[in-house]
Amino acid sequence: MTESPSCSITAQSDPVNLVIFGATGDLAMRKIYPALASLCQNNLLSHDTRILAVGRKDLTGEQYHNLIGEKLAGVVPPSCLADLAPRIRYLRLDPDEADAGYTLSTALVELDGETQKNRLFYLAVPPAAYIPLATTLGEAGLGREKEGANVRIVVEKPFGRDLPTARELDTVLHRYFEERQIFRIDHYMAKETVQNVLLLRFANALFEPVWNRRYIDHIRITAAETLGIGHRAGFYDQAGVLRDMFQNHMMMLLSLCAMEPPSLFEAELVRDERSKVFRALKPLDLTRLDEQLILGQYGPGVVDGQPVPGYLQEPGVHPDSTTPTFAWMKVYLDNWRWHGVPFHLCSGKRLAAKHTEITVQFKNVPVSMFRKTHGEIIPPNRLVIGIHPHEVVRLEVQTKGQGTRLCLQEQSMEFNYGAASTLGRLDDYAKVLLDCITGDQTLFWRQDAVELCWGFLTPILDRCDCPERSLTLHTYPAGGHGPRTAQRAE
Repeated sequence: MTESPSCSITAQSDPVNLVIFGATGDLAMRKIYPALASLCQNNLLSHDTRILAVGRKDLTGEQYHNLIGEKLAGVVPPSCLADLAPRIRYLRLDPDEADAGYTLSTALVELDGETQKNRLFYLAVPPAAYIPLATTLGEAGLGREKEGANVRIVVEKPFGRDLPTARELDTVLHRYFEERQIFRIDHYMAKETVQNVLLLRFANALFEPVWNRRYIDHIRITAAETLGIGHRAGFYDQAGVLRDMFQNHMMMLLSLCAMEPPSLFEAELVRDERSKVFRALKPLDLTRLDEQLILGQYGPGVVDGQPVPGYLQEPGVHPDSTTPTFAWMKVYLDNWRWHGVPFHLCSGKRLAAKHTEITVQFKNVPVSMFRKTHGEIIPPNRLVIGIHPHEVVRLEVQTKGQGTRLCLQEQSMEFNYGAASTLGRLDDYAKVLLDCITGDQTLFWRQDAVELCWGFLTPILDRCDCPERSLTLHTYPAGGHGPRTAQRAE
């Protein structure tokens, strides 16, 4: 196997003042700081980069550094933490205070020194804080760029909770920032195997000619979790699986499976093709919704040999909640390539195993020459793209088993993505954070795609949220495989 030397990232990014709002929160400690440490370890973060950690808690700089040390112990190598820590300054700030913008601007000028650096504002805060924070930044003039220095803002999903709120958020963001400055992050896109889907499709003559309705029977995209909602009841009971997973992660994976090849691998051309997929989504028939959508909610069960509570018993969940924790959806695309091919999207919490994968099932052979010995049906070929935790590409084919008799035997040709490469790998979040710093928007959502996905899902969400709740909510045991109805629908 040969590897191109161009695969490794060797260029160090330009200096940036990174402002992390919500710097004492879970996202900053679990994702952002480990990502920064990974960039430091790979010498990809400029030595002149500085981090302004903004939080509401009244902490001294020393107390905040101690907090970082506690949270990242055993997660980040001590040498990386030692490299990163001197760059971090803590700022206690309440964005609701009248002088918050001035205070932040003053702190950034102090970090700049003689020349203004690039600035990156990362909103690692609850979605309800996006609009107030963007407004504070904008009214303080912090969205404006000066010659030689760029300004960017990072927003985590969810981007609204339906189409109207997504448009409201976008209106506020665009009041102070241009589209090229806005990075709507989806950490699923940071995974190496997700990015590998496009390379697999468009860099191999083997797959692209058969990647269409003539040869593919259906495509299944699964994102299963063994965990429950943990301490996220406040968010999750208002969101549910459709808002939490389908509007962003599942739709993004769908677009990678279904998009047409762009003329060049450039950010806007790739994002154009992804948006075309969302425009082709065929609306679900609301009069027969139960044929294309199955919702579930986990009950008490056993996970890894330990009893776990049901969703309604989780702390902070309303005892009469009808929030779905599982969804199976069958969607179609109204375009030439995919007409009539179903895409099965499935995601849920408290399932038997944690895995995210894409399964492309090809059609059966049209005529079985082996029907006298093996019957009419021969198991179809399948291409399985494992995204997490098993990073594999596996092609399942039929071969002759050993022996004198003519016996079919299924064999797999497998490429283990995580083990095969000798090149260094970045932390998944580090890749998208580096893209934010360098300004590459290829892996990020564009507003037209956000609105198209919300436009597809909002009629369904309205039906799910209505008091009458015309959709059945199926209970499934934690640690199982989801509602039986969904298993039979596959």
